[in-house]
Amino acid sequence: MAEDTENKYLTLVSNDGFEFVVLAEAALVSPTIKGMLRSPFVEAQTNRCTFPEISGVVLEKVVDYFHYWYRNRDKENVPDMEIPAEMCLELLMAANYFNLEPGPGQAW
Repeated sequence: MAEDTENKYLTLVSNDGFEFVVLAEAALVSPTIKGMLRSPFVEAQTNRCTFPEISGVVLEKVVDYFHYWYRNRDKENVPDMEIPAEMCLELLMAANYFNLEPGPGQAW
């Protein structure tokens, strides 16, 4: 039972050392993270994924997206998530890295 509680969350770490604890079910929207956690590598054993290519500012917004997607996954007519214009390019690159598809009410 304790193992189920531990696996409910995972930690995502940015290249500048910021750590984000996220609901695993929400983060698994990313095929990249899903693959990391289903591998024989250390990420699967520790529930901790490090992303040396992604800054804390960008990873924070990605984590926001994971939770946004999770909260709205079964809803219709969901408003677009607010994204700062100055982050658009970096977030588009991160979405590509995480193999993310547009979420509820979103289009790229």
